Amino acid sequence: MVKSLYLKIVGTFIGVVIISICLSYYLTPFSLNQEKIFREELSKISIGLAEVIQITGPESIPKLLDDFDDMDFDVLITNGRDVIYEKQGNTSIPIRIEDVEEILRHSFDDPVVLVDEHNSSARIIGVPIQLASGKFALITRIDYEDEFEDIQQGIFISLVIVLLIGSMLIVLASTYLVNPIRRLTLAARKIAKGDFSVRVEKTNRQNQDEVGELIDSFNHMTAELEKIDAMRADFVSNVSHEIQSPLTSIKGFTKAIMDDVVPKDNQKEYLNIIYQEIERMSRLSDNLLRIASLDSEHHPYNPRSYRLDEQIRNSVLTTEPLWSKKKIDMQLTIEPVEIYADKDLMEQVWLNLITNAIKYTDKEGSIDINIRITSSQIKVSVRDYGIGIPKDALPNLFGRFYKVDRSRNRSIDGNGLGLSIVKKILNIHKFTIKVDSEEGKGSTFTVNIPLSQ
Repeated sequence: MVKSLYLKIVGTFIGVVIISICLSYYLTPFSLNQEKIFREELSKISIGLAEVIQITGPESIPKLLDDFDDMDFDVLITNGRDVIYEKQGNTSIPIRIEDVEEILRHSFDDPVVLVDEHNSSARIIGVPIQLASGKFALITRIDYEDEFEDIQQGIFISLVIVLLIGSMLIVLASTYLVNPIRRLTLAARKIAKGDFSVRVEKTNRQNQDEVGELIDSFNHMTAELEKIDAMRADFVSNVSHEIQSPLTSIKGFTKAIMDDVVPKDNQKEYLNIIYQEIERMSRLSDNLLRIASLDSEHHPYNPRSYRLDEQIRNSVLTTEPLWSKKKIDMQLTIEPVEIYADKDLMEQVWLNLITNAIKYTDKEGSIDINIRITSSQIKVSVRDYGIGIPKDALPNLFGRFYKVDRSRNRSIDGNGLGLSIVKKILNIHKFTIKVDSEEGKGSTFTVNIPLSQ
């Protein structure tokens, strides 16, 4: 719990609020300009009291003071020589003759404010008043320390209320922020256990914020992991199938020969089948190693300039035993051209495409191999006139171990890795490949090589 993000957010926010409130409590009095405020308020009180005394006379002062019994102030009415009224507490008003004369010289609307030398929180206000017996000075002494403490107490209570309300809002806001992260954490734990189908839902408010983007990225990641896991499962299943099938044949025929079940005249035929199955496993092993090497970042890549037309002629000659056996007519329409690529890798591309075309071409059929140069790219096409590829199979054609309608092609040897190797090599070179096919009429594989390379 100590390391909980929720507690960290709440603790940080509340700590910031508390520090802000403490600073506000101690700095607010300085920002209020309390001296000016209290001078103005005390002057208003003294002027108001003077107005009432001028109208009603000094005899109304006791009644007025009773009305102001909640305020701690003293009153003195004098002209410097005679005292008409005096109400003082424990200490007398420290007033001098010079101060009285100064008050009498001022106007009614311009009171004199003096600081009590014995009490820094008290102020002495003098206002000249006109009575029946002459002009006098109404002097009031007010201690505003209690009033200031009341203001501080009010400020403190207000800040405490702000703290409580702010803390509750912070708790709610933190819950809103942390809950999606908690859901992501739970989802991540499920993924760690192998459940790649988990998804995290987001609210409408999260569609545009960073948390929403994080949830989208997480869901995209889980979707990709689910695809990769499915591909891994298919890969393992396909490899197991491709290995188990020849192993079963080899085991069965070997056992038959060892038990003398097979006549000696037929043993050579059975040994030939065993040899073919071993060859099949060898090709599978080579292809798997080649794919693993291409998938790694350490596969050798040595591009250089060389004649593409000569390479394709050599590939056709290399595959001559295959197409000669089926009496296939190889038609080449190629132009002399150089490309910049890894010669060994690209030779694997042409061998795989030509071999694939030979597999799906009937006896005494034909295969067309063309090189065309356009304004922007070199197009190398390998066309066969075999059984063709269904449209629904084209998107998966370059997948590993993918075979088009296995039931139709049992007589055709292959492990479904050739085209995936072609695709991988072309991706390394940043070349592209396109497939055009129609069932019953054949297929055309076109490799596009940009002239800019």
